[in-house]
Order: sequence, then C-alpha cells, then structure tokens
Amino acid sequence: MARPIVRYATTADGFEIAYQVLGAGPLDVVIVPGSVSNLDRNADYPFYAGYLRRFPRFARTILLDKRGGGVSDREVGSGSPENRMDDVRAVLDAVGCQRAALLGQLDGGPIAILFAATFPDRVSALVLIETAARRLQASDYPEGLSPDEAEAAFSNFATTWGTGRRLLPYTTDAPDEAAALDALAVLERSVGTPRSMRRYQEVMDAVDVRSALPLVEAPTLVMHTRRLARFPHTLTRYLADHIRGARYVEMPVGVGSWDVAKQDVYIDVIEEFLTGQRPPVADVDRVLATVLFTDIVDSTRHAADLGDHRWRGLLDAHDACGMAEVERFRGRVVKRTGDGLLARFDGPARAIRCAQAIVAAARGLGLEVRAGLHTGEVEPRHDDLSGLAVHIGARIGALAGAGEVLVSGTVRDLVVGSGLEFDERGEHELRGIDGRWRLFAVRPERGTRA
Repeated sequence: MARPIVRYATTADGFEIAYQVLGAGPLDVVIVPGSVSNLDRNADYPFYAGYLRRFPRFARTILLDKRGGGVSDREVGSGSPENRMDDVRAVLDAVGCQRAALLGQLDGGPIAILFAATFPDRVSALVLIETAARRLQASDYPEGLSPDEAEAAFSNFATTWGTGRRLLPYTTDAPDEAAALDALAVLERSVGTPRSMRRYQEVMDAVDVRSALPLVEAPTLVMHTRRLARFPHTLTRYLADHIRGARYVEMPVGVGSWDVAKQDVYIDVIEEFLTGQRPPVADVDRVLATVLFTDIVDSTRHAADLGDHRWRGLLDAHDACGMAEVERFRGRVVKRTGDGLLARFDGPARAIRCAQAIVAAARGLGLEVRAGLHTGEVEPRHDDLSGLAVHIGARIGALAGAGEVLVSGTVRDLVVGSGLEFDERGEHELRGIDGRWRLFAVRPERGTRA
C-alpha cells in the first residue's frame, strides 16, 4: 500500500496537527487517535491497517496524530482533552468537513465522546472501541481500576516502552511473537519516550467524561473483546448503559488481530452500523458547555460611594473588559447580569483562563470580581441559555470569594493535563440543587497576584 500524503492543519493556538485523507465516499469518518498513532507508520500495524484498507471503500477516511505525538507538533505535551478536541476540529475545518462519524479507540474514546457532546451538529455517528469514560475507580464508579491496578499498569513503562512489550498485549494472535515485538518496538519509539508516554497515560487515566455521556445524541456503537484482558469489559459496558440508545457488541477477537480475515469480521460490524439505513439525527437542542458567571463584589457599596454617573461609567468599562476577554478566549457572552455576565464556552480550560483574565482586568479598574463555572447540559434559547448547568454555575459563583474563580468537580476533572491547579473547597449544598457538590478554587498561575 502506498503511504498516504501527510498534510498539516493549524489549531487556534498555533500548533500544527498532521492529518491524512483516504478515499472519497459519501460519508466522512474521523479516526480520533489514542496514545499510539504515527501517520507515517500506521499502515504497518493491526491497530490501523484494517481501517486503512476497508474504510476508504465506503467513506472519506480522515486520520490525525494528536499534538505532542506521531508526526504532529512536538513543541508541547499531548494536551488536555479540550486541546485534543481543538485538534480534531482544526482537521475537520482544514478538509472542509462539516459533519463526520467519529471512531474513538482506547485513549481516543474520551475525546470522541466529549467532541460528540460538545459539537453535536458536527457528529453523525460515534464508534467506541475498547474504551472508557473513566479509567480509575471512584466512590460512585466501582467499575474502574483500583489504585493498585493503576500503579501496576504504570510501573513497568520505563522497562517496556520502546521494546514492543507495552503494545503486544493489546494485539492478538501474532504468528511470530519475536517479529511482532520488533515491529511494535519501532512504533512505540516513533510515538514518544517512556517518560513522555507515562506522563500522557497518567493524564488520560485521570480524565472523567461521565458527565458527557447523557448528552451524546449521535447513534453510537460500543464494541469490546472480552479476551482483551488489559481492558475490563465493565468499563466499556458502562458506556453503552449511559449513552442513550447505544448498541453494545462483544466480538470474539479484537480489532488488533494480526489476521486480516479476523479484522474484517470486526470492521464488517462497523461498516454496517455506519452505512445502514438509520434514522437521521434529530435537531439537537442540548449540548455540553461550560458556563461562566461573574459578579462584582460589593457593587451596591461602590454605587453608593461613586454616585450613579461615575458608577455607570465604571460599570461600562467593566462590561467592555469582560466581553473582550470572553471573545479572546473564544467564548460567547449570553447576557449581562447587571454587575456581571453569563458566558458560554465549548472548552472548560479556556473558560477558566477567561475568568482569571476578567478578575485581573477588574482589579485594574479598582474592582473585585468573583467567578463560578460548571460544565454540563445546556439548552440554547434564542438570546439566553437554560438548563441545570446554568443554575449550578450561578450557585457556585455566589459562593466564590472576592477575586476567586470557583469551579465544580466536573470542571476540575475535565481540565486534567491543562496545567491548571486547584485548591479543594469542600462539599457544599447548592440552593435548589439536589446532593452535595465538591468545589475547587483555581490557583492563580505563576506570575499573577492572588
């Protein structure tokens, strides 16, 4: 097979993402990469060989390498889930693709899930293979790996990565194990170093996209192979149980088989799912978004001290700064709230950094601002926004102190790998909202004043 041409798309933050396009069918399919992808080498391995051979027969097939890996920009690490969504969107825009089916395997699954929930108008279908919404256990998620299991998975990175032994268990039935190890060793080394891969895997294992599952509207196929002992079937089953209408299929052999005929059995199921007569996706009025509420502290006192005219001028300056920062961080101001604003973002890390910028800009005006953020289901309504996430964000904002950016645990979990740091603020009851909510204060980044 001739190696496809590699081209580059540029993300909004200026990084170059490598991509390939194969075939020209009526359907677009994007393979969202996990930890192991190198566009110059994928055709040599069972992780991708079946896709590259079969998918272009019925679809325009789009592949990319994540930032920090393969032949994409290596100037940064692998990036947060938000960054990874931006990589996918940059490639879609570069190839002129408005809507595509996404395939997420292993570490690519959470990114595909987030993208489908955040940009439902751009996703026609979702295929999830041997993947999970969260890898690690939690008090409400016994399906995950225990701390001991997770540490065992990391402990041998230094000695196995680059030898082929790290990837070999994710393949099956290699006819010549020694030859397979040699080939996989080359692939491992082309993706990253042992240290960078362990760091990447630690970040991905901390990702939790469970909150996005109810918002996936695209038809979804979830696939698993019980023989793949390195990935418990309970994690994949959880996806199918929490994505509305998802189809769950267990296969006798994994897509990582070295046997072409066995790969075809797997890909037959995917092709039927993507090309069969299925009802179109209904117009979506619910999406995953991060909401930001800001509020001037002691605004009533300021108004009394300054008088109406001077206060109005200061408030106008505050509003202009806030709206400019929201635009700079690619958000959208939904409305002003008297002495603050409500804004919507498609990425939580950008929303947090926007909140920090608004706090800093307000201080330059002699004002203190507090901010609250939550990520969840929202319903755009003309010039407004509704949904439980909006109410939660407002309640969190009301609990923030002067100059504080306060976020829900959901937001904190979704920005793993972004470089943002947090201080725990304990569990709180939010007025009118069921349950108790863990809140976190964003630490000021180095070089900024708290």
